[in-house]
Amino acid sequence: MNAAAPPSPYVRIGGEPVVAAIVNRFYDLIEQDSLYADLRALHAADLGPVRHGLTRFLSGWLGGPRDWFGRGQCVMSLHRAFPITPALADDWALAMTCAIAGQQDMDPAIGDAMAQALGHMARGMINFALDGGSAAA
Repeated sequence: MNAAAPPSPYVRIGGEPVVAAIVNRFYDLIEQDSLYADLRALHAADLGPVRHGLTRFLSGWLGGPRDWFGRGQCVMSLHRAFPITPALADDWALAMTCAIAGQQDMDPAIGDAMAQALGHMARGMINFALDGGSAAA
């Protein structure tokens, strides 16, 4: 007899409503807090599509529906066109950490693990050379 698999982080945090709340808080911070002005400037005027896309990405990443991944796109490749500096990656990670921390009913251990992993992912997208502007290969 096989033991049941433990519930995914997606299920443990509350599924789509909580993921959407995190994403909406994240983009609200980027829109409203001048600390994130440089990060906001990289985005289109309408944040609706990226709110939807990040919700779908995070849902699958956390073990929920994987429809975003079925599109055959790589999250790293999608961001290559943008000049992501270490400062921008840190800003993204900070905004996401704040958005996750804003979820009152979420297990703090899961929130901390999410924030740490997503911060590593953001820093992995740095593609703007520190020597003054040429994109890294």
